[in-house]
Amino acid sequence: MIAMGNEVSVTALAAELNAGRSLVLLDVREADELAICALDGVVHIPVDEVEERLGELDPSSDIVVVCRSGARSRRITHLLQGKGFASVRNMTGGMNAWATEVDPSLPTY
Repeated sequence: MIAMGNEVSVTALAAELNAGRSLVLLDVREADELAICALDGVVHIPVDEVEERLGELDPSSDIVVVCRSGARSRRITHLLQGKGFASVRNMTGGMNAWATEVDPSLPTY
C-alpha cells in the first residue's frame, strides 16, 4: 500500500504547476485516452510499457503519475518507488478529478 504522502490532490498539483514547480507528469493511460484529454507537457508511457521503458525516466526527477481515475497511476507509483525513484507521487482521482475540480472544460470519461 502506498503511503498517503505519495499522493497529491489535483488542486495541490495545479497550485504547484501554477507556481512554476518543475515536475515530470507521467501519463500512463493509453493513446486513445490522451486524445480525449491530457495535461500539457506530459511524458506518455502506457501502463504496460513503463517497466521496459524505465530508462526514459530520470530517477532523481520529481514525478507525478497520472491516469484516468488514479488506480493505474497508483500501481505505477508503487513500481517506480520499488525501482529506486526518489520522488514519485500519484495524482489522486486522475484526469477525471482534474476535469471536475481544476479544469471543467476538459471532458470526463
